Amino acid sequence: MSGFSTLNTARTALSAQQRGIDVTGQNIANVNTDGYSRQRADLEALGGSTVPAFYSRSTGVGEGVDANTVTRIRDAFLEGRAHKEYSTSARLTEENGALELVEQAFSEPGSTGVQSLLSKMWSGWGDVANQPQDLAARSQVLQRLETLVGGLHASQASLDAQWSESRENLQVVVADVNAAATSIAGLNQAIKRANQSKMPANELTDKRDSLVMKLAESVGATVRQSDFGVVDVIVGGITLVAGSTASKLKVAGSIDPADTATVPPTDPPRIVTATGGYGVQAGGKVAGQLNTLNVIIPTYRNKLDAIAVNLATTLNGAHAAGYDLGGNPGQPLLDSSLGPITASTINVAITDPRLVAASSVATGAALDNDNADKISQLRLSHTGVDANYRQMIVDLGVQGSVTARNLDIQQVVTTQVDNSREAVAGVNIDEEMTNMLSYQHAYSAAARLVTAVDEMLNQLITRTGLVGL
Repeated sequence: MSGFSTLNTARTALSAQQRGIDVTGQNIANVNTDGYSRQRADLEALGGSTVPAFYSRSTGVGEGVDANTVTRIRDAFLEGRAHKEYSTSARLTEENGALELVEQAFSEPGSTGVQSLLSKMWSGWGDVANQPQDLAARSQVLQRLETLVGGLHASQASLDAQWSESRENLQVVVADVNAAATSIAGLNQAIKRANQSKMPANELTDKRDSLVMKLAESVGATVRQSDFGVVDVIVGGITLVAGSTASKLKVAGSIDPADTATVPPTDPPRIVTATGGYGVQAGGKVAGQLNTLNVIIPTYRNKLDAIAVNLATTLNGAHAAGYDLGGNPGQPLLDSSLGPITASTINVAITDPRLVAASSVATGAALDNDNADKISQLRLSHTGVDANYRQMIVDLGVQGSVTARNLDIQQVVTTQVDNSREAVAGVNIDEEMTNMLSYQHAYSAAARLVTAVDEMLNQLITRTGLVGL
């Protein structure tokens, strides 16, 4: 090998170590950048000539080092695992939040909850039983019944408002998903062109993978690797992004919470493709919101409606067995002017305290309290309104507790996966400082090699008398 070949070897060494320092600097600069994956300059030894000659052959030991390849450090398995765990965590977060809002709608335990209003209403019947001749006692039981009906209206209205808000949020999430899918398709095209042209695309890939993770969290997206660094995004078996082409999703179904009261719902909210209207089994946040719209809120709306019907049936039946101050049979206490009785349509049917049927006999009704006493004892029934309402609240509490516990467990799993991903793809300052010192010393050694070859060639030229020629 000639001295000039050694100079070329030193040149490649200088260039390679400079590339390594550049990559290290890029890693250090992005140590706090969200979604950034650390990079590594891959050094590869350049061998000598492998082409044989007839009259000569190369005795060189190599031609230096090549550092043209910069690898982005990622673990595909951990990324796929993160997509799944983020999707599950987002779904549980939505369901847990929905159950917390349902609990707030019932305000239990509390002085404004339906349970407290029921207790006051039954106590009012006890007051009527104690003073059947007192119109004030009869008026207050009607007022307490009005307050109870207002509590049912308020709880149902709160559930309906939560349903409507959840559906609006679903529209926003789907719009964000469509925007992210379009961005991913554009990045796929840019990454493919860069890889085909042997240009760096690591930062573009980081940006695209961050958007894919967002889709995994929103709709449970998964990816399928393709050529030239391109990925296809799959949602519920439907290809949302295929190379540089993005499809769109939309929300279909009813916008009225009352439409989900039937089981199964006639027109439930759902996710479909914008073209063709094919159903999509989405995961992540969208799955949690759909479960809220189609299962969680409708379940408790129906249970509250059943409480209202049970209350009306119980009170109307008991009231019809008695007689008012005029000696007439008791009229219905509760009804609905808007069709069947529900928690949102139930109303107090009478306003005149003289029509309260507190007596069990028509003659001398002003002094008899037997029917009022029987009504006040209805609170003790093991199958009555109070028992059913308490069971509903217990079921809600258990469901909320289980969901919250599952969310806590899932968050631990998601954190572990994130830590594993960070251990592979994250930037470690200590490691980068070590790499920087290694590249720095190697660069200094390569520079010293240039000096040595220069002195050697200078000696050769001077001693052989080539200077004067």
